[in-house]
Amino acid sequence: DTSGVKAKGTLHWVSSAHAIPAQVRLYDRLFSVEDPLADPEVDFKEYINPDSLQVNSKVLCEPALKDAKLGESYQFMRKGYFCLDKDSSDGQLIFNRTVGLRDSWAKKVSKKK
Repeated sequence: DTSGVKAKGTLHWVSSAHAIPAQVRLYDRLFSVEDPLADPEVDFKEYINPDSLQVNSKVLCEPALKDAKLGESYQFMRKGYFCLDKDSSDGQLIFNRTVGLRDSWAKKVSKKK
């Protein structure tokens, strides 16, 4: 590798032949402004972020996650840390993002411009 980029870790890819389907819920800020009550003339509901929840139902996970337990955290590569949702069932695993990852690659690209 001659890119000059120092690797900070190793990525492990999931085999689509052995992967299990799951749903992930990506949560973002609930409001589009820091203080939705700052302006008494505006209903706070006007500031609700329409993208505060994104649901992806076409996710493939490592087969080991079929044994995921409530209260445990799992890192999904390039997305963040997730926990099993209490609404999960044997036929439908649901994971909620609890912490996103910083995008250091985007920062490096913007510095080069």
